[in-house]
Amino acid sequence: MSRTRLAGRTIVVTGAAQGQGAAEVAAAAREGATVIATDVLDEAGEKLAVSLGGEGLDVQYRHLDVSSEGDWADLAASLTEVHGLVNNAGIAVRARLGSVELADWNRAFAVNTTGALLGIQALTPLMPTGSSIVNVGSVAGLTAHHAVAYTASKWALRGLSKVAALELAPRGIRTNVIHPGYIETPLMASANPVFVQAHLSLTPQGRAGTVDEVAPLVVYLLSDEASYVNGAEITVDGGYAAHGGVKAITNALDAT
Repeated sequence: MSRTRLAGRTIVVTGAAQGQGAAEVAAAAREGATVIATDVLDEAGEKLAVSLGGEGLDVQYRHLDVSSEGDWADLAASLTEVHGLVNNAGIAVRARLGSVELADWNRAFAVNTTGALLGIQALTPLMPTGSSIVNVGSVAGLTAHHAVAYTASKWALRGLSKVAALELAPRGIRTNVIHPGYIETPLMASANPVFVQAHLSLTPQGRAGTVDEVAPLVVYLLSDEASYVNGAEITVDGGYAAHGGVKAITNALDAT
């Protein structure tokens, strides 16, 4: 299969040093893009760029704290044209409603929501017609979820994405959101095993997803194949968000 869907394009990916972000970088580069992989994990990011460069892929690593307006300004100043932005960076703040601390609440929003806003503000002036923004949400942003700060920040990202889809479309820039479910990544490695077991029991496909099941969707949304897809929200969750809790009922019925 020809890997040229993103040939000649420059794509910026945040939170790119490991896990889902690294898979998105590799997938976009293998489709011909020049990929600017950004993160605060410099050692891992540099290692990724060297590894993919060894495959003949055009991947450059840049340090970027998505919550820093200055970092975004510096990145924009170093680029002449950007055709895609993947706002993948995110942090998990797992405290519940009664115990979440204000600093952690603010940090969740700074990375998960404000980071995407700053990226859009900094890079859309460099985007020509046909460009694409992909924001990485979560199934936690579709329903109530025990991690209140994470949940609220991902709900807010949905709102930001809808506004961007509305306001940037006249310039030929599309904005879409993907909502992964439980995906095996370093972010989830520290999750409570009880949470993991419960989440997977409510996933109709009965298993965790992999980063390689998410990255192809990101490539599609960045490509011209999705040229009329704007303002969409697409789940990659094994059916988790589809049943609205009914899976617990079917589990109980199956056990009788």
